[in-house]
Amino acid sequence: MSINIKIDDINFIVEENSLLIDILLKNNIEIPHFCYHEALGADGNCRMCMVEIAGQKRPQIACDTFAKEGMEVFTKTASIYAVRQDILELELINHPIDCPTCDQAGECKLQDYYMEYGSYQSVMNPSDKIKHNKHQDLGSNVILDQERCVLCARCTRFTTDITKTNELGIIGRGDEARVTTMPNKKLDNPYAMNIVDLCPVGALTSKDFRFSQRSWFLTSSPSVCQGCDKGCNIFIDHNKLKYQDDKIYRFKPRYNEKINGYFICDEGRLSYKNLQENREYNLLLNGKVINKNLALEHLLSKIEEYKNDITILVDANLYNEEMEAINSYALSIGANIFSPLSSYMDNNFGDSWLKSSMRASNAKGIKSLKIDTEVPSDYKTGLLINFNHLNPQLISYSELIEFNTHIREEENLNLIFPLAVSSESEGTLINKNNISQYCEKVIYKNTPIPTVLDWISDIAGDKIL
Repeated sequence: MSINIKIDDINFIVEENSLLIDILLKNNIEIPHFCYHEALGADGNCRMCMVEIAGQKRPQIACDTFAKEGMEVFTKTASIYAVRQDILELELINHPIDCPTCDQAGECKLQDYYMEYGSYQSVMNPSDKIKHNKHQDLGSNVILDQERCVLCARCTRFTTDITKTNELGIIGRGDEARVTTMPNKKLDNPYAMNIVDLCPVGALTSKDFRFSQRSWFLTSSPSVCQGCDKGCNIFIDHNKLKYQDDKIYRFKPRYNEKINGYFICDEGRLSYKNLQENREYNLLLNGKVINKNLALEHLLSKIEEYKNDITILVDANLYNEEMEAINSYALSIGANIFSPLSSYMDNNFGDSWLKSSMRASNAKGIKSLKIDTEVPSDYKTGLLINFNHLNPQLISYSELIEFNTHIREEENLNLIFPLAVSSESEGTLINKNNISQYCEKVIYKNTPIPTVLDWISDIAGDKIL
């Protein structure tokens, strides 16, 4: 039921019994908070989200206050400002002065709130600060700095309530309270790195990203993870230095209520490396670099030579638009076309949450085009043209021409065309639940690598595209 409330003398129509902090955040009203997170719910331990409510004697925490008809809320009074100052003073009493070397600098809630509400006169001698562990290895991907922790308990709640693996807890009392791993446990669940995103300060950092790049140099571009057909939404954080290629430094989860919520798996998060390592950059014939005209001439001569005996293999990670162009070209030259999906199945990878056993990000796109997903056991062809499929050995062939994003061991005797990866192209993916998602081009190289559409245009001209 809709009700009327006032926030800082402005009228709002909201749902009755909605959490006040959700209303404030939804309406872009600043409300400082450490412990509250939409995916974890209210905890009420940091007290930073205090607000005044007409008729109440004391300030109330917005993360545990529900909207009622006629409620009047004040977020910017002098007394609330003073409360926030006092809470920050408590948080900073034993906090190290690490900002110049902290990975979280530039995207740290404690930094931001201090600049807005901080008490700038120190009341603590640095030598009196309580010391804790500065470099605790929690597991394969995460480092903990206990001195930076504000005890918001987001990380412990994630391992308790979300993954239910219970690796983390808070031990000690008072100044000795600190986050740590439970006895005989390591933080090694497949979603562990999400606590780095959840941490509002620099207490939890990624081993992979640690000290690699300052956050203010990074551009965050929306995209979709292509580690499986779940289609988790991500941000690609990248930076292009002068005279150098654009470089990806990390993937971070991007909220999508229908697909991945606020999280992604660790393997998907670290898969950005696959877009940059071991890349194919050269046109090759029998292991030797050749020019574009010679490569196209050789390709067209082979198509003419085998014109009644050509097969095309398609990678099930390509965009719909790329698959459609390849399919149209196959029809125009009378070639058979396959995309064997069995090569992408990994039953050891999938789970009941965000990881799918189908490691091809656009398997549904292949099926929507009615491209055959199985190759007959005795199938043979004269010329096989492989558009980046994992396993061209599934088909017996006389000659092989490949369009590859990455260097392959068996390519010395092939004609090889380099191919742009997904972040260097644009197009549409269909995830396992038939949700269509558009991915924009994110990475711009000084010397661009041609996309599938570029090569099809060069080979077939405008009659296909």
